[in-house]
Amino acid sequence: MTAPFTRRTLLGGALASAWAQSAGSAAPYRTPYKYGKLVLSASHEEGAFDSRSVDCPFVFHHRGRFYMTYVGFDGTGYQTGLASSADLTAWKKEGCILRRDPASPITRYNIAMNWILRRNELRSPGELKPVGGRFLGVYHAYPNAGYEQGPAVIGLCRSRDLMHWEIDEPCLHPDENAPWEAGGLYKPCLVEDGGTYYLFYNAKTRTRPRSEGGGWIEQTGVATSTDLKTWRRHPGNPIIPAGGPGSWDERFASDPCVLKDGRRWVFFYYSLDRKGKARDLLALGDGPFTPVKVPEILIDVGAPGSVDETYAHKPSVVWRDGALYHFYCAVSGRYPNEVRGISVARSRAW
Repeated sequence: MTAPFTRRTLLGGALASAWAQSAGSAAPYRTPYKYGKLVLSASHEEGAFDSRSVDCPFVFHHRGRFYMTYVGFDGTGYQTGLASSADLTAWKKEGCILRRDPASPITRYNIAMNWILRRNELRSPGELKPVGGRFLGVYHAYPNAGYEQGPAVIGLCRSRDLMHWEIDEPCLHPDENAPWEAGGLYKPCLVEDGGTYYLFYNAKTRTRPRSEGGGWIEQTGVATSTDLKTWRRHPGNPIIPAGGPGSWDERFASDPCVLKDGRRWVFFYYSLDRKGKARDLLALGDGPFTPVKVPEILIDVGAPGSVDETYAHKPSVVWRDGALYHFYCAVSGRYPNEVRGISVARSRAW
């Protein structure tokens, strides 16, 4: 049986060359010590929103506990779950917090919340930052049933208790006049700094002809707002473009996780090379629009038989007890029999 053509079927390949230019050292951001096990897995329960896989972690701190939003896939589409932990390794599922709405043209099949506005400091547990007395989330949704089918849109959502969310209409649609995002939008990341909201997101081109390699290219851009209503795309998008031939991110520069280290902006993202290896990488910048790629892999795929032998990608980073924790989607096996879950690495040995 041939797998359907999605981001999932693009993944699997070889190490490529590094970039010639760097914004600085990756040393302060390295998390070389992998936990080696999944900390969150699919439920495999008939009818559950996360019966087939869990994906896209976003980890934060709230009222003395750590929480993780994650995306569950049940064969029809994405829905969003919440889990909690005291120590960042033992996680308890709290339930599905955003479900598809068959009556909605936007969330009929999918609603994947990928970020809640949090404090920006890299070396922090990621406490949430309410706006107007409510937590502010950002989601993306695909229009069709199946795995990431059709051009997705991005919108905001709000909650007082993390369990019940009010969904806004989409604030970003694919820009037909911008080839880099005309094929659809992907994971959003929302940051507030100095009264300006920065909505980082990755997007894809339309599928290319075979003469150009087929498939599509994913890159990362940003839109800004001061009122959460009117959004302006940065004229220099994409700010993290795909790399050149042979680079780690020749195909994808995706799923931004953007934080600040003092005055430095730190961009964690994942890459896909020509043959399909997906890894977490790093870019650093003096501002939100000028990331420069660092020539080092932060999280690489693991050895055969490991939980991340196939892919190690989609970063979420928090700080606890003097160590950085880098959560990521770990995948083993091959489609359609792959195992897709959440794992973690940290800056200090376990």
